[in-house]
Amino acid sequence: MCLLKCLNGIDLLIQFFLIVIFSLNSIYMDVGHSYLEGNADAVEFCPHDSFHNVLAASTYTLQEGDQPSRAGSISLFDVDADACRLNLTHRLETAGIFDIKWNSGFVQNVGHPLLAQADADGYVRIHSLQSSDLDESDVCGNYLKVVCGKHISSSMCLCIDWNPSSTSMTVGLSDGSVSIISMQESQLSILQDWKAHEFEVWATSFDVHQPQLIYTGSDDCKFSCWDWRDDPSNSVFQNAKVHKMGICSIAKSPNDPNIVLTGSYDEHLRIWDVRSISYPISETSICLGGGVWRVKHHPFIPGLILTACMHNGFAVVKIKDGQAEVIETYKKHDSLAYGADWQRGVSYAAGRRKSKAIATCSFYDRLLRVWIPEGDIFH
Repeated sequence: MCLLKCLNGIDLLIQFFLIVIFSLNSIYMDVGHSYLEGNADAVEFCPHDSFHNVLAASTYTLQEGDQPSRAGSISLFDVDADACRLNLTHRLETAGIFDIKWNSGFVQNVGHPLLAQADADGYVRIHSLQSSDLDESDVCGNYLKVVCGKHISSSMCLCIDWNPSSTSMTVGLSDGSVSIISMQESQLSILQDWKAHEFEVWATSFDVHQPQLIYTGSDDCKFSCWDWRDDPSNSVFQNAKVHKMGICSIAKSPNDPNIVLTGSYDEHLRIWDVRSISYPISETSICLGGGVWRVKHHPFIPGLILTACMHNGFAVVKIKDGQAEVIETYKKHDSLAYGADWQRGVSYAAGRRKSKAIATCSFYDRLLRVWIPEGDIFH
């Protein structure tokens, strides 16, 4: 009887220490969270060197009734992963937003990072990131200032991407069209538009190595490439056989000029070899258990991919020698996983280089989370 009591006591002690260890790991991993004012659909860390702490999160909320409307917002946060700090610094009310993107290049006569939004009213709007002094609680006073906007279409603007020089954008529309928008001296103009697909265009992306090329993906299951130097744009290729459902995301590798990734509602992340640009080859794919809505390459580690997998949370995928494997998952969201991004910049732990943090958001529960990967995923 004494031995049994002793064993029971040891068992309770082990359980206690396991709970403590798990709690400590959770505290270390989760930087912070915030509930947004609407349904969360995109998160983007600023890529500019002096503003890696700035995180933008956008929302889209359908307000039903006799006169339904689509409302949205952009929230700015100051993120300090080392101090486990996530502070709201600014919120801007807008039309319902489907996508946001920071520019990566320097724009003459602007001098500030620019954030583009694609919204449900058919507008593209450009905001510049402004900074004020720290307030009494040491919160950076970053805020957004509207630079310009343009009504692109009576259809909804679903996705947007900057070219590498930040002089133009490609926009995907709900009627299957694609538009090329020029930005010159803080003014937007439509360079060209064309009917690229039969249904909604959920993904459009410049080729960072050959910016005259644009990739598009749609609910018609077609993965296409266009040379927009021609007017109307010339189709370089169109693959309608590989994806079993609509295409949600496209991401050209920043490191390998021959690799493009696509994500689809059919739950597969696919690796494409575009060495022969007129006849791309789907090298391999991996099933992620949910529609692959967002795909983000790591900012400095080749082959490390962050994905938002709708009904199956978030996954970090490692691609090496043409093969893909899931090396970490994050499932602390209880709704559709839509937005995901890597924080730029680096920190060091035990003398080893690592990324600072990851931001993720989920739609119906309006939840934004910032977290640090648990595993040693960077080596």
